[in-house]
Amino acid sequence: MTGIRLHAPAPGWSIDADVVVVGSGVAGLTAALRCTAEGLRTVVVTKALLDAGSTRWAQGGIAAALGEGDTPEQHLDDTLVAGAGLCDERAVHALVTEGPDAVRRLIETGASFDLTDEGAIALTREGGHHRRRIAHAGGDATGAEISRALVEAIRERGVRTIEHALVLDLLKDAEGRTAGVTLHVMGEGQHDGVGAVHAPAVVLATGGMGQVFSATTNPAVSTGDGVALALRAGAEVSDLEFVQFHPTVLFLGADSEGQQPLVSEAVRGEGAHLVDADGVRFMLGQHELAELAPRDIVAKAITRRMLEHGAEHMYLDARHFGAEMWEQRFPTILAACRAHGIDPVTEPIPVAPAAHYASGGVRTDLHGRTTVPGLYACGEVACTGVHGANRLASNSLLEGLVFAERIVADIAAHGPHREGLPDVPAGPRELSLLVPEVRREIQRIMTQGAGVLRSAESLAGAAEALERLRLDAEEDRKAAEPGVEAWETANLLCVARVLVAAARAREETRGCHWREDRPDRDDGTWRRHLVVRLSSDRRLVVRRTTGADFPPVTPDAPLEPLS
Repeated sequence: MTGIRLHAPAPGWSIDADVVVVGSGVAGLTAALRCTAEGLRTVVVTKALLDAGSTRWAQGGIAAALGEGDTPEQHLDDTLVAGAGLCDERAVHALVTEGPDAVRRLIETGASFDLTDEGAIALTREGGHHRRRIAHAGGDATGAEISRALVEAIRERGVRTIEHALVLDLLKDAEGRTAGVTLHVMGEGQHDGVGAVHAPAVVLATGGMGQVFSATTNPAVSTGDGVALALRAGAEVSDLEFVQFHPTVLFLGADSEGQQPLVSEAVRGEGAHLVDADGVRFMLGQHELAELAPRDIVAKAITRRMLEHGAEHMYLDARHFGAEMWEQRFPTILAACRAHGIDPVTEPIPVAPAAHYASGGVRTDLHGRTTVPGLYACGEVACTGVHGANRLASNSLLEGLVFAERIVADIAAHGPHREGLPDVPAGPRELSLLVPEVRREIQRIMTQGAGVLRSAESLAGAAEALERLRLDAEEDRKAAEPGVEAWETANLLCVARVLVAAARAREETRGCHWREDRPDRDDGTWRRHLVVRLSSDRRLVVRRTTGADFPPVTPDAPLEPLS
């Protein structure tokens, strides 16, 4: 228990619940619906609107062994290969065996997937998959359809929701168990300002942290809030060095910042080719699956080709699809390209890698439990061990479904555990805030020092620059007043420091972690996970597991100090 909290006013209001779910993507809303079905008083807290998270932006689809001839075992094999030796096989087994039924329950909830002429679920392929097992909706609007169905179900069932609310910190009782959260509600409504939701179980489903980089596919709300909250609460974080950079993001210029349009992997799954300015397909010979190789391989190949040619981007050529296929199968991407003056029906699409998905996050067990009793995590904020060193395409939505259901089963089995009133310490352990303008500086540091290409030198420079920002805030407590932008910036600095610390410690190239100065994979030393926690004096303590499977989420878990 660190005792560290964000500098914020004391809660001016409070409500009680059995479970508070933080986040409203596929993981959070699935957890909330299942909790409500179990008769648990559930409150959903979300940073913007219910449908404003990362789920609605998911284009490609959701992976599961639903097709004829496909099996969970084949899905498991593809996931393990993509994870580059660091998947927890027990977690992957749970994902692929429980996934098909979880998708069917999602359909029962109201989600409508595209169908074949025979009425079966239409399936496509994406990178790393040896079979067609990606279910999609609206052509390339799968996330939007899933979000629509879940939000509608939440409203139909009358689940209590608090929108426009940034969660600040975890509340604990005298025994160190979870007792709720503090939060700040933005704008007018039933609640306003800083308040608290008292609950013996908290489910973090806050999504990713893509905004730590200058260019990302993530929405503006993805500022690492859940990971930072968990660290301040004393939870462990793992695998944060494994940030997946999506290979094909619409290139809008070298100076473009913030959320960038994604060109789904499913476009390559349907036969699009990656080419350079001369029209050469450079993925041929790079991997047996060519353009459908795992994302880390494709992103690295694009980056290498860009460096070799002194180019800022490569191209995705799908002119052979024709107008009808573009309009029916990929209407969202077609509209996004045309909005930026590019017509993929008649010209190749300029693309470049951008930050896309955090394979790591808050360390959990197979039931979504973290190292803090009563605190759960699922979805992108969590590190379940499913993704290893590189997420297999379209496993993320499935992970949110499966592990949300596992969390609710655990909460229901043990019942709400109430021991005492929450404790809200204040004073010297409050974290100094940074002026919001520092956010761009953090993004610049991370993009230059910890992006697709990394080295000991670049990471050391990033670590030094981030530490300087932290110390500047510590030395001047008046640097920023409490507020949403200042809290988000503090969270971004926190997750940036952890990412860089882990990336410096992992002296190898593995999955989506690419060290220029350590180009080889070293299974003998590094086929294990890095686990980071925050000490009470704000230092980052980095340890590693003894193998590829995660140890239990207990205080005496076998973890080795780094030499």
